Amino acid sequence: MTQEDNYHERKQQRDSTQETGQENFTAAMASSSWSMISSPIIPLLVCFLLVSSSICQVVHPSEMANQTFNPEQQLKKLKNMKARLRRINKPALKTFQSPDGDLIDCVHSHQQPAFDHPQLKGQKPLDPPERPQGLNPTSMIHENFQLWSLSGNICPDGTIPIRRTREQDVLRASSVRRYGRKSPRHVRRDSSSNGHEHAVGYVSGDQYYGAKASINVWAPKVVNQYEFSLSQMWVISGSFGDDLNTIEVGWQVSPELYGDNYPRFFTYWTSDAYQATGCYNLLCSGFVQTNSRIAIGAAISPTSGYNGGQFDISLLIWKDPKHGNWWLEFGNGVLVGYWPSFLFTHLQNHASMVQFGGEVVNSRPSGSHTATQMGSGHFAGEGFGKASYFRNLQVVDWDNSLIPLSNLKVLADHPNCYDIQGGINNFWGNYFYYGGPGRNVRCP
Repeated sequence: MTQEDNYHERKQQRDSTQETGQENFTAAMASSSWSMISSPIIPLLVCFLLVSSSICQVVHPSEMANQTFNPEQQLKKLKNMKARLRRINKPALKTFQSPDGDLIDCVHSHQQPAFDHPQLKGQKPLDPPERPQGLNPTSMIHENFQLWSLSGNICPDGTIPIRRTREQDVLRASSVRRYGRKSPRHVRRDSSSNGHEHAVGYVSGDQYYGAKASINVWAPKVVNQYEFSLSQMWVISGSFGDDLNTIEVGWQVSPELYGDNYPRFFTYWTSDAYQATGCYNLLCSGFVQTNSRIAIGAAISPTSGYNGGQFDISLLIWKDPKHGNWWLEFGNGVLVGYWPSFLFTHLQNHASMVQFGGEVVNSRPSGSHTATQMGSGHFAGEGFGKASYFRNLQVVDWDNSLIPLSNLKVLADHPNCYDIQGGINNFWGNYFYYGGPGRNVRCP
């Protein structure tokens, strides 16, 4: 039996006692300490926001014999890669090996990549900020939701867990320089032509100081390493030109970035429309992690099952009214860290749009639509236990208060491949189901 089989078997065992009715599930989650986490959309928006890493040909050393070999060029690439790995991978006090093959390094919190930034050098992580009004009382109960920590692995006090980057991770990227970044080359003003397909809900037209949602986690099929499938929140400001600012958080399956098909907890930021600033997770100087138990970029376990137990994570992003930094909270009171305000231009003030939903890359393998799945791989109409969902969607207002959405709009730009259906009720507040299988008889 493979590691992945074991992983899903554990997930099924852990989910076996959960209720599958929507109301029962919601009631149960309400009592849990961490019920975890368009105008025809501003096609302008979808074009900029929902972009991804570039599609590239990976060249392994074993293949180089069949190609023109340039020793000087290869030596330079190797030197650049080694230098990049030294910047990303910091000295570890302790290291754990995850069942999925990841190495998780416990790094002193003041030595994490963020503190290589000129404006953070010599500093230490900040103390927790004032939380938004309307949240439940904090509960610091930590529930294991990542593969690396299921056996009880915990980093020592004063350290944070960081997924180690290896040579093969960098080699899968289009270039050493672009590793860990989304590619601006795929930004288009026509969302139907860039290979990125979305099913999203969004609000705009106001000033937003944060957002919160619960997202259930699946392990969608991704058919090749040039594609991905993700579900996330975007906090957005700026025009949809070169000054676009975004903060992004959710889960993703990305064979190019991680080398496998596990769903992984991730973050992203940019202040210039994905050009020269920002990165995934802790792969550059930016996000400051304060949590010693959550490894950003590590695999999530358990996941939801079709007609089975449902597992979701709650995520909250909000702007600290005192210092202006954007903080990330997981579940109920579990702080992950923050994006310093100085990283941004427009987001130093507030967001002008918040977006929730799913995205896939369609590389049209063999000339037909991809069979890469979004969410559960099933359409929204199948409902609870079968389709993916976002629930209890909220935003943070100028007074640092969590409030319900007042004007949620939904959009699926290829509804025969991936669709979305929104709603509102007393249990889930604003919610929507979304996703789909990709290629099918109506999506050739």
